[in-house]
Amino acid sequence: MRPLLVSIFAIFLITAPLVSKADNHASGEKSENTSRNMTLERMNDLIEAIGANIARQHQGQWQFHVEKVPVFVIADAKHDRMRILVGISKTESLTEAVYQRLMQANFDTTLDARYAIAKGVVWGAFLHPLKALSDRLFLSGIGQTVNLARTFGKTYSSGGLTFKGGDSSGIIERDLIEKLLEKGLAI
Repeated sequence: MRPLLVSIFAIFLITAPLVSKADNHASGEKSENTSRNMTLERMNDLIEAIGANIARQHQGQWQFHVEKVPVFVIADAKHDRMRILVGISKTESLTEAVYQRLMQANFDTTLDARYAIAKGVVWGAFLHPLKALSDRLFLSGIGQTVNLARTFGKTYSSGGLTFKGGDSSGIIERDLIEKLLEKGLAI
């Protein structure tokens, strides 16, 4: 199923820009970052430090693997936005109970990444302003989206914290996030 998700993602890239005209207001906002502003070059360095089978498709677009899971990163410096995407499953096979479970997980076990649906696919998605993104948060975002794919159908956890006010309880998948932080922050 992964090659199909990659094909769907390629169509998605061609047909949908990262930022719509309605989102242009975000590009004018100043971002606060105590270290430095994230750049496409810095993102590339971090991806090279942690990824396998890396393909930089265009300026601001990467495809690579983490723990054998395909990861896509799209960044737009002009609009100060980025997103990390991991294709998880086709929506046609999901039951109503799974849809409900995804929404419960988005409330209490997904932390900064979220389950999302587009073009008939369930995605793990992490969205953030580009300039305000720290190395640590970028690497954590990759780990969280990969964890959403790895825990889909089980704990539905991004590996971060669990909000106790929700319906979920399960194993936290923090190991991958720590591994990526160690590798990426070493550069």
